[in-house]
Amino acid sequence: MIAPTIVWFRRDLRLSDQAALAAAAAAGPVVPVYILDDETPKHRAMGAASRWWLHHSLASLDESLREKGSRLILRRGKCDEQLADIARETGATQVHCLRHYEPWWRNAERAVAKQLDLVCHDGNYLAPPGAVTTGSGGLYKIYTPFWRALKERMPPSAATNRPRKIEVPEKWPKSDSLVDWDLLPSNPDWAKGFAAEWTPGEAGARERVTDFVDGAPDYDRRRNLPSEEGSSRLSPHLHFGEVSPAHIWHRLADAGGSVDVFLSEVGWRDYAQNIILQFPDYGGRSAREGFDHMPWRTGRQADDDLKRWQRGQTGYPIVDAGMRQLWATGWMHNRVRMIAASFLIKHLLIDWRQGEQWFWDTLVDADYGNNSVNWQWVAGTGVDSNMFPRIMAPLTQSEKFEAADYIRDWVPELAHLDDRAIHDPDEAGRRPDTYPAKIIGHREARARALAAYDVMKAHDN
Repeated sequence: MIAPTIVWFRRDLRLSDQAALAAAAAAGPVVPVYILDDETPKHRAMGAASRWWLHHSLASLDESLREKGSRLILRRGKCDEQLADIARETGATQVHCLRHYEPWWRNAERAVAKQLDLVCHDGNYLAPPGAVTTGSGGLYKIYTPFWRALKERMPPSAATNRPRKIEVPEKWPKSDSLVDWDLLPSNPDWAKGFAAEWTPGEAGARERVTDFVDGAPDYDRRRNLPSEEGSSRLSPHLHFGEVSPAHIWHRLADAGGSVDVFLSEVGWRDYAQNIILQFPDYGGRSAREGFDHMPWRTGRQADDDLKRWQRGQTGYPIVDAGMRQLWATGWMHNRVRMIAASFLIKHLLIDWRQGEQWFWDTLVDADYGNNSVNWQWVAGTGVDSNMFPRIMAPLTQSEKFEAADYIRDWVPELAHLDDRAIHDPDEAGRRPDTYPAKIIGHREARARALAAYDVMKAHDN
């Protein structure tokens, strides 16, 4: 009997276009493994919303493997220790995986390689992070030239089909029960609305791609309109690797219209990974060191304001709609993410890291690269970012991007208001008693933010 090969699944929960699985299946018997490792990431252990998604995605992956006569082995603990135990139980000496670039996964790969023959493959990005370089051989820090260089390498290789056959080992190692991991909330079940929005798993991902094909040509216009279904909603499927970016590229590249704008968003995902490859602590440290002296608000009032932002009780309808959508569905429209993030940072003058951590816990697509790069872009602290003094006006943004129906969906207290009043019920004199007054006026917030920025600059000089 040929010794089995372990396939170590992480954020690559699919059978199709899965290079690690394909290589292992071609070599002989396969032991597919997922390890819930909360020790290696430490404070970056998966958030609550992501755990909901993970439960259903693992169940889907196991079902797909069983259709092939195989199964998914579940273990909990440090990846290197658990993989070594599985190798001893099965006689395996080799582990195949897709490369991951979060700092804790790179640490885990090094630890595994010290004990077993670890073979890493590419396949979670359009191009391997670190492979797209400048003329001098360095890595890009600015998105626009990075995307220009990445496009020159496109299209990616064609996506491959799932293996026709997956041989099973002579003896299966022991496995945990998915239910025993308690990944789903129960008391209370705050994720009741998630199931109506999402179908985690490879089949759900491919269905989402198919559904988006017709809308992709009009993406550039519709993506900024929260009241329309213009987003692809592929972000959680991509994060968990239920579909490869190569599959998405080849399905959509010829859709016409403004599909190139959508493909550039897929490229932004590659860019974010290249940033965390260069700056592993990007999720917790401002890239522009001057912001270490920014006088962010702290104390009881700031804490209360943070809670009002988290609960969607700021008195700014577009911000509150987004925060409530996030809590109810684990996702927020991208334009509204920017507005809500800017509001926390600049209107409330609260450290961007507070918002990044909230999104980490509440987003089903919480991705270390995307999350940290996006927050630092809005905050003006990133290597490539908006300037801090450019302060979004949420009330103007709400009207400009026709968010009235979106607000009606998520802020029912305002559903009776017409389009003229709903963006700013205070100004219109139409705010109902059930909806809070503005937490701070826009002009006052802007002046406070710019004054804080001046303090930071003076300290930096």
